[in-house]
Amino acid sequence: MKIPAIIPVTDLRQDAAAVMKKLQDSQDPLVVTQRGRAIAVIQSIDAYEKSEHERELLKLLAVGEKEITLGEGYSLSSVMKEADALLAKDDQ
Repeated sequence: MKIPAIIPVTDLRQDAAAVMKKLQDSQDPLVVTQRGRAIAVIQSIDAYEKSEHERELLKLLAVGEKEITLGEGYSLSSVMKEADALLAKDDQ
């Protein structure tokens, strides 16, 4: 895993526009610190949406695995169709 960039909150206050521009051009998160301690993580909206879609897909996979264990669930073709639809969202 790549170590995220770190910026003190005072630097963020002094040049927020430049920091926002940097975030727009990157998929990487930015850790904001205050007195040497991490207080927040900010990221571009594109990176946020992508991570939310990935999280949603992982949740669906976990539910599917649980259903398989219980002997329940859906056909492979319906699962693949739903997964393709979720992945298509990520490409938009």
